[in-house]
Amino acid sequence: MKKIALIYGITGQDGAYLAKFLLKKNYVVHGVKRRSSSFNTQRIDDIYLDLHKKTNFYLHYGDLTDSLSVLKIIKNIKPNEIYNLGAQSHVGVSFEVPEYTSNVDGIGTLRILDAIMTLGLQKKVKFYQAGTSEMFGASKPPQNEKTNFYPRSPYGAAKVYAHWITINYREAYNIFACNGILFNHESPLRGETFVTKKIVTALCKIAKTGCGRLYLGNLYAERDWGHAKDYVVAMWKMLQQKKPKDYVISSGKQYSVKYFIDLVGQELGMKIAWKGKKTNKKGYLNNKIIISIDKKYFRPTEVDSLLGDSSKARKELKWKPQYDIHSLIKDMVNEELKKINDLQKK
Repeated sequence: MKKIALIYGITGQDGAYLAKFLLKKNYVVHGVKRRSSSFNTQRIDDIYLDLHKKTNFYLHYGDLTDSLSVLKIIKNIKPNEIYNLGAQSHVGVSFEVPEYTSNVDGIGTLRILDAIMTLGLQKKVKFYQAGTSEMFGASKPPQNEKTNFYPRSPYGAAKVYAHWITINYREAYNIFACNGILFNHESPLRGETFVTKKIVTALCKIAKTGCGRLYLGNLYAERDWGHAKDYVVAMWKMLQQKKPKDYVISSGKQYSVKYFIDLVGQELGMKIAWKGKKTNKKGYLNNKIIISIDKKYFRPTEVDSLLGDSSKARKELKWKPQYDIHSLIKDMVNEELKKINDLQKK
């Protein structure tokens, strides 16, 4: 019998990579997507076939804010593994829609856990909850599984609730439930409003056309960046263990946003010169301003430094990343240049 996986957040970066990974492992994969007036399946179009054809991949409409939807989908599919990757995942946006973020990211997790209990599937289903390094927020780096949470956004706070309700249901009802505390992970599939994707997209366009300017917030925020392809493997490994545990997943290396920009520039053969101080700093290419600071991109409460210690996962899960910061950027840049070239041919 093939294992059945149910993925919430199937149309996102992680959902797409995880679906492809599980299909290669011979799983039957079911994904849940929200109803939208436009198709948002670009990341999974290569595995999404006509519904009338025989396939191991299925899409369902659903929503983590709808308890009945969650219950019905889990009841009908009866999965062996549930991966909750669904979220309003943009930190900045969470300040603008804090209630919605809390409903999806926090209570949404509770709805899945309670559906497992209501359906009596606690002995049959393994559950993965997607945590985030944003839960650590202002905690002193490096951060590991024993570091206290100190979230600095509605997004981080909602994810802390999801983390603890997962532990509560694990201990109260003996559900196989794991929290993966994943540090920043990027890829060519990253959403366009996330800072790494913004940087790569803008600099590739400037490199090809000589036009455009990139506007950013805090250049000195330091992050621990990895590749989403590596991190979905860790998710799967967590659910293959004999006992459910929580794990930090990270590269263990830290770089500033400004350094990330410089690395992208190097990959594109662009020598960016910096002038000015802090919030007045500007990036120049051939004496032309291509990067400026816009204060609207600063958060009300900043997270200055995130650096993960994933030694527990490396030891117990036998997991280690295949990509470093340079190969990650190369992958993102190459894909973006390909996209620009394809558009120019049309």
